[in-house]
Amino acid sequence: MHTTHSIWRSRLSSEMALLLKLLCILCLVGLVLSQDMPYEEYMAQIQACPKECRCPPNFPRAVYCDNKGLTKIPKIPPHTWYLYLQNNLIEALSADSLQNATQLRWLNLNRNKITSEGVEEGILSTMTYLVHLYMDDNLLSSVPSPLPASLEHLRLSRNRISKIPAGVFVGLDKLNLLDLQGNKLMDDAVTEVSLKGLSNLVQINLAKNQLNSMPLGLPPTTTQLFLDGNNIDKIPAGYFKGLPRVAFLRLNHNKLGSGGVPKNVFNVSSILDLQLSHNQLTEVPLIPSGLEHLHLDHNKIKSVSGSNVCPVSVDDADESVNESAPRLRYLRLDGNEIKPPIPRDVILCFRLLRSIVI
Repeated sequence: MHTTHSIWRSRLSSEMALLLKLLCILCLVGLVLSQDMPYEEYMAQIQACPKECRCPPNFPRAVYCDNKGLTKIPKIPPHTWYLYLQNNLIEALSADSLQNATQLRWLNLNRNKITSEGVEEGILSTMTYLVHLYMDDNLLSSVPSPLPASLEHLRLSRNRISKIPAGVFVGLDKLNLLDLQGNKLMDDAVTEVSLKGLSNLVQINLAKNQLNSMPLGLPPTTTQLFLDGNNIDKIPAGYFKGLPRVAFLRLNHNKLGSGGVPKNVFNVSSILDLQLSHNQLTEVPLIPSGLEHLHLDHNKIKSVSGSNVCPVSVDDADESVNESAPRLRYLRLDGNEIKPPIPRDVILCFRLLRSIVI
């Protein structure tokens, strides 16, 4: 009886072990199928994972090599789509380490020590599927070139970039976000020649550079333009006629005085959010009817008058009667020399105002 019981327990254990193996195999197959990845590729990918990195079995196309103190890029598995190398000490991009990385969609190299000389020529253009390239907080002195035509987001903030090579963006028809904030770009670096090719750009960030003038040659598709923290002191009349889609405009922390802001320069129907904080304005500029948010804090404005800033006559400003009534909802005026209360004609003009900071 005891022997029979032992045999039964042994057989049960064997069957349970077999069942667990089958479940593991099923789970593995399920994971592979969920990643739309052939089993052979899955195994090759997992087995080729660098010892310095982490390759999650449930996310086999991603390779995590971040925060490892790496000084060079390890050899990357051949079926990698997402490669995370941020927060290391990497100085160069070499063809040797990235020769298998031809399927990359997403490459994060933020916060390393990569120089322009360390980017091997042609290495990035071989990544014909690359959509996102992040190289913030490195030591680049120039925009890397050539870049893959597949690129949609390019982030190069807080480097030492003073040069945008002519034609570097030609062929980059898919690029819609370009972040160059916190570099050393001067007026002669941001030109129509250097920006040529950005036919579908939506957002460009040139904040915290060394610009003295409004940049020329911006593509007409630009919707978000960030120029905070430069030395811009004037805006040419009609500047925004070449930017018919601009909706979000930031010029905080510049040197704009009212004399450098033509009266109707912001009278563009597309602008929704206008930020002019921390400048030297002495007057409120004319507010376009479609504007919804206006930041004028920390200037030298002494007064505000509805007759001077209202884009329509006060009698026409009631939105229940006139669809073209001013849309302003948020107005910030603190840090100026204005004394409350806000004049009644300003309130009558901007009937949709929900918040005024003074």
